Amino acid sequence: MRQSIQALVMFAALLTTSVVFAQDTTINFDAWPKPTLPKEVVFAADTYTIDPNHTSFAFTVQHMMISNVPGEFDKFDGQIIYSPTDLANSKADVTIDVSSINTRVDRRDADLKGPNFFDAAKFPTITFVSTKFTPGAITGNLTMKGVTKEITIPVTISGPVKTMMGGNAIGITGSVTINRQDYGINYNKTLDQGGLAVANDVLITISIEADQK
Repeated sequence: MRQSIQALVMFAALLTTSVVFAQDTTINFDAWPKPTLPKEVVFAADTYTIDPNHTSFAFTVQHMMISNVPGEFDKFDGQIIYSPTDLANSKADVTIDVSSINTRVDRRDADLKGPNFFDAAKFPTITFVSTKFTPGAITGNLTMKGVTKEITIPVTISGPVKTMMGGNAIGITGSVTINRQDYGINYNKTLDQGGLAVANDVLITISIEADQK
């Protein structure tokens, strides 16, 4: 009988201790340190110089309402600051030499350089300075014949990739249509049957390869 009473007392003491221990060891998950998630990797924007051997600034304009005449500029330079993860700080700055216009017809080129069109003697360059990069477009100020207008060029940006020389390179391709009269290039002739000898809309096509320097 005495042994039974002692066993009962020990069981009661053990039960009491277990309850107290359970109360004292309640887990407070709010007090645990929160896990730190890794931040998105952001690559610094790099500077790329336009490669003239793998770049073209071309245009196409309708002639006499029946054909499209192509042309391009042979001399230009520019730099692009670009990071695929930092478009907010990406920039482009391009300068084109107007006197390098080339439509494969010397007489026509001379006319385009003259006061009827680009007036290269007075306005020797065309410039584009970007104001915003987005994943599918570049917006910026196009200055031509002393007139500056904001345009947005839908583009595809490729790279960076490693070149055969071991450096990095990017590519930018795109096209946009502008009205030449917006830039003071107004000269034209009316055809006998109606319509214009030279269309006002000009399709600009860019294909840029730029190397990291």
